[in-house]
Amino acid sequence: MTESNCGTGTVAVIGAGIIGCAVAWTLTRSGRRVLLLDRAEPATAGASFGNVGHIATEQVQPLPSPHLLLHFWRELFAFGGPVDIPARRLITLAPWLGRFAAAAFRQKDNARYFDPLVRGAADALERLLDQVGRRDLLRRHGHYAVWLGPNSVACAAQERHQASTWEVTATPAPPELLRAIAAAAASARPAGLRTPEPAAGLWYPGSAHVLDPAQVAGALLTGALQKGATLQRADVRSVTPAAKAIEISTEGGTLLVGSAVICAGVWSPPFVAPFGLRAPIEAERGYHVELPDHPPLADAPLMYGDYRVAVTPMASRLRASSYLEFAGLGAAPDPRKPARLRSVLRRLGYQCDPEGPSWMGPRPTLPDYLPAIGRAPGPLDLFYAFGHQHLGLTLSAVTAELIADLLAAREPRFDVSAFDLRRFGSSRGSRLSSSS
Repeated sequence: MTESNCGTGTVAVIGAGIIGCAVAWTLTRSGRRVLLLDRAEPATAGASFGNVGHIATEQVQPLPSPHLLLHFWRELFAFGGPVDIPARRLITLAPWLGRFAAAAFRQKDNARYFDPLVRGAADALERLLDQVGRRDLLRRHGHYAVWLGPNSVACAAQERHQASTWEVTATPAPPELLRAIAAAAASARPAGLRTPEPAAGLWYPGSAHVLDPAQVAGALLTGALQKGATLQRADVRSVTPAAKAIEISTEGGTLLVGSAVICAGVWSPPFVAPFGLRAPIEAERGYHVELPDHPPLADAPLMYGDYRVAVTPMASRLRASSYLEFAGLGAAPDPRKPARLRSVLRRLGYQCDPEGPSWMGPRPTLPDYLPAIGRAPGPLDLFYAFGHQHLGLTLSAVTAELIADLLAAREPRFDVSAFDLRRFGSSRGSRLSSSS
């Protein structure tokens, strides 16, 4: 083991997913000396690679709500829904689920802090991509939410009312698009049953999508490297306070830095625990399949409300995603989920083989569905940015701007007090007393 003193002016960013790459670019551009650490190639592991590419500016309220608590059972995988909580994990998950339930009754209060981050997310991401010369990766065509069948009009009306409650703009989807969607689904049924079902839908003009999430992360990383940042492939094993520095232990040695930002997604909790912070994170796993060279039905993501499936047009392919699986970080992928996803896509009229490659990855989710963005207590400059659940790509740029504010000791552009990890209490693993 070797020890390297990188200097008090170095900021170590731990985790090269979309959040880490956005933070690395933003800090480097502001004149910081940045060292980006990850055991894998940037944006090739975790949720950053498999994101469905939707910039979800309409999701201005956190997921936990009283309504969801009452109707939770309808969303379970066993009943055809997207949520899967294996029985073997119920005892382990009980504290997390209890916090989720408590957060449901604070949704309006939590949304006051969450809303400003999400509502301006597409603008923030556009700024970052403009800065690195890759604005071409972003499409600001909004997205469509659609329903099929006899209840479709009522579902769309209910969704539009809900959107208006949160002051989110949603207008009726174009009739020609709804006809095309209904016709595609009808074409998948047996001859004689191909009369299109009724269809209804909404267009959300404020949202956006990207052509490839991994390319977005790669563009931000390339920009950072060109401005002087350093990328080091390293398996970070611990982050601990030392005398007037932060000690980062890897398989190859020990690094001493003046500042660090933890952006390691579901792998972040052990890195913040020695600084007195507790992060009760769950790996909420999602799945995707891709349809190479498949023509899109629209130039924007389609959210099929009946099926809880999102289909996004990307570079040379469609990507379809679904599921909220709480099987645990180390569990093997469930082959039933990509198989069911492919079956749903065929039912909707997509040319999708029954078998083929699929992806599964963990979304870092805290029980109140708010991110963790802040600075650790104490004299050392330990910052964190993780726990963005489904919205890592959506919130990557605005999170990077907030971290830059915190590192510069200036007032953050948005109130981040609700994202402080101290809302979950202190960690038993704190070693702050050893550095005082």
